[in-house]
Amino acid sequence: MTYIYRTAFLPFCLLVATLFAFPVSSLAAERDRIEAFLATTGFDVALESIALASASAPEMLGIDPDGFGSDWARLTEDVFDVQEMHETAVSILEQTLSDDALNHAVEFYASDLGQRLVEAENASHLIEDEDAKQLEGQQIVSDLIREGSMRVEELKRMNAAVDSSGTALRAIQEIQLRFLLAASASGVIDLQMGADDLRLLMRQNEAGMRQSLQLSALAGAAYTYQDFSDADIIAYSDALEEPLMQEVYELLNAIQYEIMAMKFEDLAARMADLHPAQDI
Repeated sequence: MTYIYRTAFLPFCLLVATLFAFPVSSLAAERDRIEAFLATTGFDVALESIALASASAPEMLGIDPDGFGSDWARLTEDVFDVQEMHETAVSILEQTLSDDALNHAVEFYASDLGQRLVEAENASHLIEDEDAKQLEGQQIVSDLIREGSMRVEELKRMNAAVDSSGTALRAIQEIQLRFLLAASASGVIDLQMGADDLRLLMRQNEAGMRQSLQLSALAGAAYTYQDFSDADIIAYSDALEEPLMQEVYELLNAIQYEIMAMKFEDLAARMADLHPAQDI
């Protein structure tokens, strides 16, 4: 699935508590359907790609991860445990994803077009060199604009359908805020601003950040779907604008962002235990 991340942070304690209200056999049957849903839609791979986001963590704090040597790789692998993130997503989806929305999404993504999209999206999610992907995507967009192609507008339409309420910016701001505050609380950085001051600063920079997000999303889409026809892109946009698909994306993006926020908070707290690598 394609993602422009959204916010709608979930009350995890309540969700987890409700798991105990159902018989084990019922949960097992539901879990099978959720697992099939994750594999068919590609959301399982999108969850795996969350670990790649850890590369940006030190930059946000002004810290060079190379200074920690192999400790950094071990820490991020432990914090961004793929199976743990998967289990969290499944537990929440068991309680929140409606049958109608699940069936609707699986029907589309199980189609020939859907499976081709998932294959391309999975490959794009797991590219570690995000800068290179962005540069290539930007070149594709530039070429399309120079040719006068309407494909750029369809890509924009597709991205808008994924983030129909325009809340991606708020999600990113919330994750950054939670990460910075956790890093400050653990003594990793000496933060001179409180939460309210940080939110104010982020609001002041919203216009530039929103434009950067839109350009980044456009370049990412141009790269990911470069081998698809214009008709395919239009069909995908049509599918994403369906109300049930909107319900699916709102839930999945909310889950993905909440997991990211929790993991970044955990990462910030545990960075305090890292020690700079020593030359031998």
